[in-house]
Amino acid sequence: MQFRLIKDKVYSKLMLVLTVLSVSVVLVVGIGLYLKSGPVLEHSSWWTLLSSSQWKPLKGLFGFFPFIMGTLWVTAIASIIVLPLCLLTSFSITEYAPDRIRKILVPFVNLLSGIPPVIFGVWGVLFIIPLIQNHIAPHFVEFSTGYSVLAGGIVLAVMIFPLIVTIVCEVLNTIPRELKDASLALGATKWETIKKVQLRKAKPGIIAATVLAISRAFGETIAVLMVCGNNAVTPHSVFDPGYPLPALIANNYGEMLSIPMYESALMFAALLLF
Repeated sequence: MQFRLIKDKVYSKLMLVLTVLSVSVVLVVGIGLYLKSGPVLEHSSWWTLLSSSQWKPLKGLFGFFPFIMGTLWVTAIASIIVLPLCLLTSFSITEYAPDRIRKILVPFVNLLSGIPPVIFGVWGVLFIIPLIQNHIAPHFVEFSTGYSVLAGGIVLAVMIFPLIVTIVCEVLNTIPRELKDASLALGATKWETIKKVQLRKAKPGIIAATVLAISRAFGETIAVLMVCGNNAVTPHSVFDPGYPLPALIANNYGEMLSIPMYESALMFAALLLF
């Protein structure tokens, strides 16, 4: 009995140590990025770096405002497109689709999450860019190349779609059947039950899925890089090109050694993304 108690204490302490080590990785990454960003932070204030739009590394001017706005534009567009679509798809799969159809839809959604990001980027270049350039943009602006934050948002929405659908479906499946049966027994329709009962009960899970998907959207690099235009100016409409922070890091990291403080500036971009 004494040996079992000792073993239990040893395992509990070991799990505590492993948990602390796992959490400390986040702190180590954050501290490392901050220390690497030291030179550019000594050269310019936080306010200047965040609010300036001048990106002239040869002159030591590092304004991150266009890149921050590019990231926010792309992420916001993706969220606006994907959230209603994901909720309707999740309820369709869990509540309306017959078992035979559900067994076909779920593997296809999971398969979509396994496609490499570069494939989404190629798809965006071949289909989304011409669609925006030739069919959507002419109705709103005089000219657009198609390489825009709208293209990035659409590609990103398709990429995070399976993640949200999978999580929301799991959340909906955990709602007690008794709650739905009680609502239907009181005379509510299936759609009223979804709105009044299931949505409210699943709200924390839906929020968690949204936050997780937006976190992935913020960090997505290659697919967005291929369709956004990568122009260091602040977007003013969905048809303007953008330059998200991950694309800035991926595009310029190789040449950082030739320009003073370039490495520090890119590390600061990584810190902002972090």
